[in-house]
Amino acid sequence: MLVQGLLFVLLFQLFGELIVVSLGLSVPGPVLGMVMLLLLLLNRKQVPQSLRQVAEALLANLALLFVPAGVGLVLHFELLRTEWWIILLALVVSSLGAAVITATLFSLLIKRQRRSVGRDNG
Repeated sequence: MLVQGLLFVLLFQLFGELIVVSLGLSVPGPVLGMVMLLLLLLNRKQVPQSLRQVAEALLANLALLFVPAGVGLVLHFELLRTEWWIILLALVVSSLGAAVITATLFSLLIKRQRRSVGRDNG
């Protein structure tokens, strides 16, 4: 059953890769594949047991998935040493931007919810 779920995940990654290559998109194929899988699961409103087992196994071993990123840091250490300031600036600006956008969106949604509740009670 675990093999069936893993095959399901890999097929969606393959479909995403095929779409990206055929349309020349600038999105990673596996990301597009996982978005398609998410849409399918949202449409079905349930997760098959085989897929649930694969997700649990991947989450249990999530730390192993960071090994390639760590190796990349070691491999490109010299570049990071010379360009650290621009990387730091990009991280700070993008983090602040994400925080501002999240806070603004949250505020707008709260106001919208209060108006909706006010209409329902009034």
